Amino acid sequence: MDLRIIQIHAADSKKALNTEWFVIENTSKGPFTTANCSLSLTRGKGKPRGSLGTLDPGFIMAPGEKVRVITGNSGKKIHGKAPVEDGINNYYLFLAAPMLRGPGSVLVFTLRSLELCRAEYDPKQPTGIAAS
Repeated sequence: MDLRIIQIHAADSKKALNTEWFVIENTSKGPFTTANCSLSLTRGKGKPRGSLGTLDPGFIMAPGEKVRVITGNSGKKIHGKAPVEDGINNYYLFLAAPMLRGPGSVLVFTLRSLELCRAEYDPKQPTGIAAS
């Protein structure tokens, strides 16, 4: 499956979890369901240790579709306001703490043990993703 993380944005503060997010894009020719996919964090090219969570129920992505995956909870005012852009739907993880651990954090998106995509956070880049 051809998925890419095309943008990463760190939280404005430790409590503003709705301001921490990443955008994933389905670049394949067919739809993809994220049900049971997991999100993990690592550094460098290493294997992820532990999971940040499993997307349940997840969402279905049409070919070419982008979805913004947000760390926080849309119902908690303390988590701040999530971005709203035309054409990009938001999916909330309902986590209690930020995902990213600073520059060099690598988000890894997997289905069971199959790695679907990964991206390294670099706040100096316009998309928040380190150059490969």
